[in-house]
Order: sequence, then C-alpha cells, then structure tokens
Amino acid sequence: MKNKFDEKEMNFTGHLAELRNRIVVTAIIFIIFFIASYIFVEDIYRFFESHIDFKLTIIGVADVFWVWFTIAGIVALAATIPVLAFQLWMFIKPGLTPRERRASLAYIPVIFLLFVGGLVVGYIMFINLILPFLLSMNDGTFVEMFTVDKYFKFIFRITLPFAIIFEIPIIAMFLTSIGMLTPRFMQKIRKYAYFILVILSTMVTPPDFFLPIIVSIPFFLLYEISIFLSKMVYRKKEQRHNEYMQA
Repeated sequence: MKNKFDEKEMNFTGHLAELRNRIVVTAIIFIIFFIASYIFVEDIYRFFESHIDFKLTIIGVADVFWVWFTIAGIVALAATIPVLAFQLWMFIKPGLTPRERRASLAYIPVIFLLFVGGLVVGYIMFINLILPFLLSMNDGTFVEMFTVDKYFKFIFRITLPFAIIFEIPIIAMFLTSIGMLTPRFMQKIRKYAYFILVILSTMVTPPDFFLPIIVSIPFFLLYEISIFLSKMVYRKKEQRHNEYMQA
C-alpha cells in the first residue's frame, strides 16, 4: 500500500504537471498573438508616428528589428493577459468554493481592461505632458535627432509602469477576498505606499519638480480606490461570516 508521503508526492507532481501544461498553453497563445501583431506591426507603428511632428531616425542596423519586435511583444503581452489569468484561475479553481469561483472569474476581464487602461493613460500623459516638456527644453541651441530605439524605449519605460500600477485595485480586491489583505492595513501603510509611488513617478518622468507630482496624482487616486474596493470586499466577507455563524 502507498503511504501518505507517496500520495502527497504524487499530488504535488500532478499539480506541477498541470501548472506546466497551463504555462505551455499560455506561451503558445502568446506566440500566436505575437505573430499576428508582427504582421500588422507597421500599421501599429504608424499609429504612434501620427502623434508626433518629427521624423524618427535609425543609427543601427538592428534598430528597426528591435522596434518591430518590442511593439509586437507588448501588444501580444496585453492580448495574452486574459488567457494567462484564465489559466491561473483554472489551476486554483479546485480549491475554491462555488461563490469564490464566480467572484474570482469576474476579475479576469477587469485585469485586462486595467492593464490596457494603464497603457493608454501612460501614453496620453507621455504625448500631452512629458514629451512637450522635454521638447520645450531645447531653445534652438542643439540640433535635434530622435532615434527610433530610444524614443520607443522611453515610451515603454513610461507606459508599462502605468499598466502595472493600474492593476493595484484588482490585486487589493483579490487579496482581501482570500484574507491576505485588509483595508485597515492599507490605510496603515498609506504614507509608505505614497512614498513608493512618488519614487516610481520620478523614475518614469524627466528630472523635474512638477512632472513627478502631476504623474503621482493618478497613482494616489488608484491607491485610494484600492482601499475603497478593499473595504467593500471586506464588509461583504464579514457579512457572509456573520450570516454563517448565525445560521
């Protein structure tokens, strides 16, 4: 007869195999989205180029390939997020109650929308705030030459942190629902969270006094929204617990 240790080892091995299979499925979907994005990458590039009134140049043989590859990768990543979230949900589904399954499944489209929303907000702030500020610093003293690789590296340096930080509300709701986070704790560490968000805003903006403050405002709002949503989830969780105790 198999002992308990052998059964646990088999269960652990089975979970690892399932997780590996789900990662493989996600990777295949990412590759499919990447290929599709690469086919239309020139159209995507023209969309970005339409928002600037200067020409981008290349100084290296591989610059164009790097830009095409990166743009296609970002688009494929955004498109794959719902698939990744669904695969993770399927992996943890057996350990959830029916109510937790329904609630957590609703997070998947929100995760995607918040990621895309973060990219959009970051890009809007780059085009309408950060880029004009940088261009205004040159009063004609220097000859301007904008290279493709550095321009897009700067865009991704700004937009990707926005996309990640926009996920804070849904992460806070999920962690609160599984008991790993409370709104009281988020309120307690608010000043430290604000400090970290200010540091992040200085990392994605030029060295200036006002720009980091302006960029920090949506970050602060997101944190406050996260606390509010965490309170909602926490109250519902307590209400269900009280109803269960009274039954």
